[in-house]
Amino acid sequence: VVQPVESGGGSVQAGGSLRLSCTAPGFTSNNCGMDWYRQYPIKPREWVARITSDGRLLYADSVKGRFTISKDTAKDTVYLQMNSLKPEDTAIYSCKTNWFDSGVRSCATAEWGQGTQVTVSS
Repeated sequence: VVQPVESGGGSVQAGGSLRLSCTAPGFTSNNCGMDWYRQYPIKPREWVARITSDGRLLYADSVKGRFTISKDTAKDTVYLQMNSLKPEDTAIYSCKTNWFDSGVRSCATAEWGQGTQVTVSS
């Protein structure tokens, strides 16, 4: 189990796009899902999107239709394509990898990345 690493954050104007990447060696052979969260200043983390081990895609209502999560198995990487960005999307985005825990028979072990800043200006 290793800590995932995010990249791709930056500053854009409203309506622009960014693609975030989350890489964790060995993760795609783990048969667990991966999640994207975001955190506003002095606020708890907010769940954004999930890609399950069998490829199902789930999104928070606030980003549905604008964000797309995908994966590249060969690169052990999950992407978050963010289009039509809004100022309210400004946050630190973190990747959470889930690892199977045989003791509890579930994907119960989580590792968080360091986060990458996304800033959207109006």
